[in-house]
Amino acid sequence: MIYFLFYLAVISIIAIILTVSDKRRAVKHKYRIRESVLLLFSALGGSVAMFITMLMIHHKTRHVKFMLGIPLIIVAQIALFIVVWRLING
Repeated sequence: MIYFLFYLAVISIIAIILTVSDKRRAVKHKYRIRESVLLLFSALGGSVAMFITMLMIHHKTRHVKFMLGIPLIIVAQIALFIVVWRLING
């Protein structure tokens, strides 16, 4: 379990860095991080951190793909966690 929590912490930090970096690049009209990369890191476990960061810095909040997609990823991740937890712990 400690490895899982460590993984979530690391992937969440990466998700936050990517989101903030993309916001900064957008403001400066520079090369952006692909939406697919942002969604990938969300799906890999950084969804909660990325969603909170997006709301805090007002980034991608007008994009349905993100405002609906990331909460759906969170729900799917919770469901997957429950299924795996029950399989492991009987």
